Amino acid sequence: MRYLPLTDADRTAMLETIGAADIDALFADVPEEARLSGPIEGLPLHASEMAVERHMRALSKKNLAAADAPFFLGAGAYRHHVPASVDHIIQRGEFLTAYTPYQPEIAQGTLQMLFEFQSQVARLYGCAVANASMYDGSTACWEAVAMAGRITRRKRAVLSGALHPHYAEVVKTMAKFTEDEIAHAAPSLTPQPDNDGLIARIDDQTSCVVVQYPDILGRLPDVRAIAEAAHAKGALLIVVNTEPVALGAIEAPGNLGADIVVGEGQSIGVGLQFGGPYLGLFAVTNEKHTRQMPGRLCGETVDAAGKRGFVLTLSTREQHIRREKATSNICTNSGLCALAFSVHMTLLGEEGLRRLAAENHRLACLAADRLAKVPGVTVLNESFFNEFTVRLGQDARAVVRRLADDGVLAGVSLGRLYPGEAGLADGLVVAVTETTSEEDIEALAAALEGALA
Repeated sequence: MRYLPLTDADRTAMLETIGAADIDALFADVPEEARLSGPIEGLPLHASEMAVERHMRALSKKNLAAADAPFFLGAGAYRHHVPASVDHIIQRGEFLTAYTPYQPEIAQGTLQMLFEFQSQVARLYGCAVANASMYDGSTACWEAVAMAGRITRRKRAVLSGALHPHYAEVVKTMAKFTEDEIAHAAPSLTPQPDNDGLIARIDDQTSCVVVQYPDILGRLPDVRAIAEAAHAKGALLIVVNTEPVALGAIEAPGNLGADIVVGEGQSIGVGLQFGGPYLGLFAVTNEKHTRQMPGRLCGETVDAAGKRGFVLTLSTREQHIRREKATSNICTNSGLCALAFSVHMTLLGEEGLRRLAAENHRLACLAADRLAKVPGVTVLNESFFNEFTVRLGQDARAVVRRLADDGVLAGVSLGRLYPGEAGLADGLVVAVTETTSEEDIEALAAALEGALA
């Protein structure tokens, strides 16, 4: 039996109060083609629990799991080995069921974990202060753009063409409600990023420049040069990192002049999880900007008896303070994912992270060298970490589908990321991690040789 507590009169009164003509008016921002006009076709209105379980089990058997095939997908979500001890710890009841630590006297464990997490992210990013996490990398990217606007009092954000297109779309979607101008472009399939072209788009009205490092094609932009150009115009530099393992091998963005560093923490501790939930990371290099950060910040202090303790030092959400004073309406911090990140990072340590990064890069180099020998395949990159782009000379989406049918998950086609961009259709982004074996690399090369013959 459906539980519908509101009467028709209740709904009418509520609509009159907010000034909406009808229920459909509440969904005006959702494109019409994305709205349901009735029940989902083919989905029964009701079924027994046992029948649903049987049906869902049959559907799940159609999946090709990442662990069951040579796997080269990346482009913002990466398959890494997560030690079993990570899941063991996050399943503990005091962590698994913990809520927002409003009352520090009963939430010391949660607060200490978040404090340690912040310290790890700040160290990883080369920043002074990190917050207690966010939803995911894409929303963290928008929050950084909004923060830059508050600091500079400007309304124009320049996005690198090589920023992940999903991140760019989130920024553009949110900017519709703030009237920010978003200057964006598609990437060019060149061995090196167009640093000069990005710098040329910065003007005196620019609030921030957003650059991905490594970028969507796996290339490494000149962050230091871009930072200098942005600062010369009074703009901030936002660096986005979607693969935190890379920072075990390349310089931290904060050390290269970035003002705000954001990214996706999924690679460390979280796992692919069919696309979520994931973990947004957010940090700043200038402590003066701390109060403009979204989310929350945990701090270390001492209690009345002089004992070490942890508190919620800063909470800038609309839940806690006057709505017009809030920096964000972010109302969660993906706390369990943050714990998984922190546990895995603790197990690795600095030396372990560097060794993990070195192994990722070694295997990626082996893959690039092997694929370069496949007729019809051209490796685009001159430099990369564990992800690079190849050109296939034909529609990469069709090739990916053929290889998937043969049991090889070959990579992410640029045609999928940039539909309608004909100049990118033959591009394929290939990701290699420590979970990739040399046999997997050979299987990919052999499958490509067959598909491109």
